[in-house]
Amino acid sequence: MPIHSAGALIAGGDVVATVSKGIIDPAQVADSATFVWAMTAALVAAALWVNLATFVGAPVSTTHAVVGGVMGAGIAAAGFQLVNWPTMGAIAASWVISPLLGGVIAALFLALIKIKLIYQDDKIAQARIWVPLLVAIMAGAFAYYLSVKGLKRIWQPGQPTLLAIGVVCFVATWSVMRPLIRRQSEGMENRNRSLRELFRIPLICSAALLSFAHGANDVANAIAPLAAILHGVEHGAVAGKVEIPLWIMMIGAFGISLGLFLYGPKLIRMVGDQITKMNPMRAYCVALSAAITVIIASWLGLPVSSTHIAVGAVFGVGFFREYYTRHSKKRRRIVAQGGPRRTAEGSAPAPEDLRRRKLVRRNHFLTIIAAWLITVPATASLAGAVYVVLDALR
Repeated sequence: MPIHSAGALIAGGDVVATVSKGIIDPAQVADSATFVWAMTAALVAAALWVNLATFVGAPVSTTHAVVGGVMGAGIAAAGFQLVNWPTMGAIAASWVISPLLGGVIAALFLALIKIKLIYQDDKIAQARIWVPLLVAIMAGAFAYYLSVKGLKRIWQPGQPTLLAIGVVCFVATWSVMRPLIRRQSEGMENRNRSLRELFRIPLICSAALLSFAHGANDVANAIAPLAAILHGVEHGAVAGKVEIPLWIMMIGAFGISLGLFLYGPKLIRMVGDQITKMNPMRAYCVALSAAITVIIASWLGLPVSSTHIAVGAVFGVGFFREYYTRHSKKRRRIVAQGGPRRTAEGSAPAPEDLRRRKLVRRNHFLTIIAAWLITVPATASLAGAVYVVLDALR
């Protein structure tokens, strides 16, 4: 949870600016009071919807709820012309592209692991090469991103300096991880179980990076209406750009961490266990691909959903496993021979099962897609209703 907070405090400002001021056009707002009440309605509606959905176990997006709330309250306050439709179009496009990108990246990493480690004759020797390299790639990319986003208020280095920082961090991490993985792998059997043990460190690193990226994006989305309300109250005007006070970022960081502590286990079981079977290598691919996708989105200022990207990565891993099971040379030989054979992963299924085997639960896929689709219109409608009530009371 502290990593969530670090992500929000260090790298969350750009997304806050997009949500609080980019979705609706400040020039169309009649006065600051109207804007403040609209943002209040958006915040209340998003909070109600996300807490209700999370309580019943639906993996909805905080990002989608906030964006839908801001849009619905804005429409109720000043009409459809208030909404910045080009920005909304870019946000909606990112919602479609980002889960697909997360799935593709996760599938590519899993393909790399299968080709370079799992189906090699000497798995341990390959792990000693690739595991330190994968951790070093994560460290270098993270150092580059952190230098750009986290230090920009006090230091703005040029591109050569940023690249040098990333390379130095890559080399340093690789130098530390190489002997560590070698010592850890001493005496291990040449089995997939050993690879899973060696992937514990990469999994921890990728999960930490994803947690930071989640804080940079989703925490910022949650407190965006609050930042807009504060600015409107303090300055009596609606500006196109706002400064985000540190205490607001801290409120958001604490709130999302508390929510993770209270509601997280239920959704973790849903995403981590019930969609497709996970092991440390697959979980590493999911966490790393989701972190990379969210970091890129935060860099561009797009309020994408970490939840959607992570789920998209899980589906990407599961669908790739289905494809690889059907089309790999090893599996085709089993089918051609007309009988099961034991493999490194255990007993192979019957040939006819290989052709029909589903490694992703389709019912969960449909349920999750339905929850995604309903969040924005439901939150927008709720925010519009809350604004009407608040406007009548003021």
